[in-house]
Amino acid sequence: MNVDQIVTYVTTHGIDLVVKIAAALAMWFGGRWVIGIIGRLIEKALGRGGKIDPTLAKYLLSIIKAVMTVGLAIGIIGYLGVETTSFAALLAGAGLAIGTAWGGLLQHFAAGAFIQLLRPFKVGDYVNAGGVEGTVAELGLFGTTILTPDNVTTTIGNSKVFSEIIKNFSTQPYRRVDAVAKIANGVDPVTAIAALKPVIAAIPNVLATPAPDVDILELTAEGPKLCVRPYCHTDHYWQVYFDTLRAVVETFGKAGLPTPETPLATRQVEKKA
Repeated sequence: MNVDQIVTYVTTHGIDLVVKIAAALAMWFGGRWVIGIIGRLIEKALGRGGKIDPTLAKYLLSIIKAVMTVGLAIGIIGYLGVETTSFAALLAGAGLAIGTAWGGLLQHFAAGAFIQLLRPFKVGDYVNAGGVEGTVAELGLFGTTILTPDNVTTTIGNSKVFSEIIKNFSTQPYRRVDAVAKIANGVDPVTAIAALKPVIAAIPNVLATPAPDVDILELTAEGPKLCVRPYCHTDHYWQVYFDTLRAVVETFGKAGLPTPETPLATRQVEKKA
């Protein structure tokens, strides 16, 4: 094709081509805007009445929006003159190739579907999943987002979440706080237990039923170990945990109950280090 032919083609078809491209761009951005509106309406409909769990609602919404976006892209390609039947075959072939190359993504997707079906946790639950502990913020198509206690947003692949142990701390109405108190040899454990029990029970957010457990856990060369185990709701776990440790120190101090001292040899090694 020489220069004259190129000029002739541009002058005769250039305007139509520009108009089609501009229309395609308008259709894309307009379609995305409409998909956003439809998505918000569906989200409101799914959340109305609280009949559908927020986790399932977000998962369904992600799938619906993805399908609408693919449909929009195919429609625009058809408008530009590309045969959609040929494109569908090409898309299927590309999908097979991509699926083979990115099999891990399909595993994450399948695991996400099983998580929705089996429901080991939901949005808002405090869990330990995929080696990460925190509050479930979102369950996506391919990954689960967890907000850790130090306020870090962490996303784990669904296949990792589903293939490992999942601990859900929000399923039961309460959980146990585990703390240990050591007393020196010569101190009567019964006296220490009697001093601790009412103090631990009086800590804010500690449940009366079941009552806190304070008892002898282990006998060591330095002195007995006491288990101190109050019960509370998951939301109050760390507050109760720290308050329990503080209560042990203050109670033993006021009652004059000594704790085991570090052996002299150990203190000397620590001092040299």
